[in-house]
Amino acid sequence: MWIVAGVVVLGFLVALEITARHYGLRGPMTNQVREVVFAPKSAPLLYGSMALMMTVLTWRQRFISLGVAIGIDLVFFLVRLAADAKMMPGNGALWVVLAWGVIALTRRTGAERVLLLKGVGLGLLLVTGRKIGDIWLLITSNSRPMVLDQYVATADHALGNPSWLAGRLVNATGPVGFHILDWVYAQLGVAAVLVSLYALRNVAAERRFPRHHLVRTFLVIGLLGPGIYMIFPVVGPIYAYGAEAGAHWAVANLWPDIMPTPSSAPQPMPFDGVTPRNCMPSLHTAWATAIFIHSRKGPRILRFFGTFWLIATLAATLGFGLHYGADIIAGVVFTLTIEMALRTQARGWDRAGIGFVACGATVFVAFLLSYRFLPVEMARLPWLFGPLLLLATGSVIAGYVRITRRWEPKAAVPAQRQPEKQPELV
Repeated sequence: MWIVAGVVVLGFLVALEITARHYGLRGPMTNQVREVVFAPKSAPLLYGSMALMMTVLTWRQRFISLGVAIGIDLVFFLVRLAADAKMMPGNGALWVVLAWGVIALTRRTGAERVLLLKGVGLGLLLVTGRKIGDIWLLITSNSRPMVLDQYVATADHALGNPSWLAGRLVNATGPVGFHILDWVYAQLGVAAVLVSLYALRNVAAERRFPRHHLVRTFLVIGLLGPGIYMIFPVVGPIYAYGAEAGAHWAVANLWPDIMPTPSSAPQPMPFDGVTPRNCMPSLHTAWATAIFIHSRKGPRILRFFGTFWLIATLAATLGFGLHYGADIIAGVVFTLTIEMALRTQARGWDRAGIGFVACGATVFVAFLLSYRFLPVEMARLPWLFGPLLLLATGSVIAGYVRITRRWEPKAAVPAQRQPEKQPELV
C-alpha cells in the first residue's frame, strides 16, 4: 500500500510539474529542491515538518537533530549576510529531515527502517503539500480567466452577507485585532503541527503510527480542494467587490462599507491572471475545522487552542473579505465528509460511515449546484434558503457527532461493592 501510495504521489507531482512548466512556472518539485540551498518560503513550516519527523526518534536523537538544524541555519545566515542575499531560516530543518531519510535507507533495517521512513515521509509530505497548494493556486489564476463571484455573492444574501458584516467588525478592532487575525490566518500549518504532535506523542515508544491522525486529513483536504477550485473558480469579495483588485476587474468598490444589492442576472466575469481562484470551498475553514476536531481528544489547553483557532480563522476569512459565507459552510461540510471517510477507512468500512460520506458528499454537491443555478431565488427568498443552508450544515455536523460518539469505546463502570451484612446482636 505504501509503495502504491508513493507511486501515485510521485506521478501526481510529475504531472503537476509538467503543467506548471506549461504555464511558465516552477513546479512543486523544483521549488522543493531549491529550498535545499536557497532561502525557503516558510521557516515555521520546515521546522514543523522536522518536528513531525522527530516523533519517531528518541529524545537524544531529537536534541541532536535540533542542534544540527540550528547550526546549519547559522552557517546559511552568515553566508547570506556576506552575500547580501534574502534571509530566511529553515534550510537546516530540511537538511536534517533528508539526512534521516538517507540514514533510514543505509543504516537501518526491518521495522526500524520502515518506521523512520514513515516519519521522514510524513515531514516531507507536509512541506510538499504546501508547495503543491501554491502551484495549484497559480494554475487556477492562469487557467480560469472567468470567475463565478456574482453567483456566490447573490446566493450569499440568503445568509445575510456575513463577509460585509465581519469586515466592518474587523475594521472596528483596529490594528491589534487585524494583526492577531492575520497571524492566525498565516500560521495555520503551525497550528496543525502542534495538534498533530500531541496525537503522535507516543509513536517513538509504541514504534507505530496511529491509524488516523490530523496530517492525513490535512493532506487529503489540500489534495481535493484545489480540484474544486478548477470547477468553481471564485476570487472572494475583497477582490470582486473591493478595491484590492482595482476598478478594472472588480464589479464595484463595495466591500465592506456598502452592502451589495442582489443581482437579478449574475454571470461569469473575467478577472486578472494573478489572483488565485481559491474560495469555493474555504480550505482555511476546512483545515481549521479539522484542527478543532482533532483537538477535542487533548487536554483542556489543547481544546481551548483548537476552539480559538477555529473562531479566529472564521473571523479572518470573513473579516478580511477573502471568503463569502457560502464558502464557509461548504468548507465545513467538505471537511466533515473527508474526516469521516478517513476515520471509516481506518477502522473498517461500515454502513454508518458509508452512509454519512454519501450524505456529506450529496450536501456539498447540492450547495455548489444551488450557488450556481439558484442564486437569484436564494437572494429573493432568504427566509427560506438561509435556514435550509444552515439546517443542511447542522444536520451534517449532528450526524458526524452522533456517529463518532457511537464509535468511542465506553468506559466500563466498576460495580459498586455491596456493604457487608452485620451480624444481629442477640
